[in-house]
Amino acid sequence: MSATPAPDPAARHERPRIAVIGSLDERRAYDPPLREVDAARVACHELGRELALASCDLVVFSDRDHYAETLVVRGYATAPTPGGRVLAHPARHQEYVPDLPVGASVRITTVRDTGEEWEVPYYRTLLEADGVVLIGGGRSTRVAGILALAQGIPVVPLAAFGGCAQQVWVEQDRSGLHVTEKDVRVLGESWSGGSAGRVMGVLRAQSERRAESRRRAEHASRLRRWAESGGLVVAILLLIAALAAIVFIPGPGPIGTATLALLLGAPMCAAMSGALIRDSFGSSRSLLRACARGLGAGAVAVLTYVAAQLLTVPDLLETLDARRLLFFVVPVGFTAGFTFDLVFERLRRSDPPAQSPSRTR
Repeated sequence: MSATPAPDPAARHERPRIAVIGSLDERRAYDPPLREVDAARVACHELGRELALASCDLVVFSDRDHYAETLVVRGYATAPTPGGRVLAHPARHQEYVPDLPVGASVRITTVRDTGEEWEVPYYRTLLEADGVVLIGGGRSTRVAGILALAQGIPVVPLAAFGGCAQQVWVEQDRSGLHVTEKDVRVLGESWSGGSAGRVMGVLRAQSERRAESRRRAEHASRLRRWAESGGLVVAILLLIAALAAIVFIPGPGPIGTATLALLLGAPMCAAMSGALIRDSFGSSRSLLRACARGLGAGAVAVLTYVAAQLLTVPDLLETLDARRLLFFVVPVGFTAGFTFDLVFERLRRSDPPAQSPSRTR
């Protein structure tokens, strides 16, 4: 047994860290009451050995005999597997000196916290664990279990021995986080010779489901980032295309097919660009939906404006300065796409869109 420096909490865990929480003090009154305390002590020893064989590190908080973690550590130390480590987080003014078998190769790492209250480091350490084992215990055990369930941390409460671990087992059946009906059934069984192995199987299965859930969430997050970046790239390209139309559109004169296409296409591109940029600020992004909204808003705003000009000047298309008109309709299209919700609200109210103070010749 040796003391080593406290690990960096930001470092990735090379071995799973399993927090053991609970107590088996026959002098206390538990609600629900403890059951089969002698069998619970044997179970702690067997479970500690299984945790060592599974290459897990233990996270504990006290070396007092009435705590379940002390019994688990003793069983952990009997396993013939080198490299096991116990991360002890005792209260500020306490030491951690467990009574281990002679020749045990377990490494003890004592982590000190400078805070006056034990609850803050206790629950913070719990949230950093890769799994939680609950045996017996009172109020703190129940709070720790519920908190771990809420955070999606794998939890294995042994309901067979009563205490607040049994209450957590009941809540686990309702949580649905990485837990199956088979897991709940195994954790509620009476303890027998192969129970430690089955409990470790439940813990391992929950950890695998949690890892798979995280992988799916990370994959979905990457897809969202790619979609957002792709949408902004498309928005930039559309806006460049709209501005390039100003350069390539012919000068004043009768309007032809190419000129009309540029005159209508440029503001539509600007409208879709504005809608995509607006969509990038939202919580639910959709490239296709934003383009459709921008195209609709831009078409309504620009075509309504051009139609109003044609009503005022019927021969507008005969002597049209398309380049000068684009300097106005491209910003109109972009604004319509960026504020498509306002455009559609105005259409619902049947208000005509604002016109330019002077007609374009």
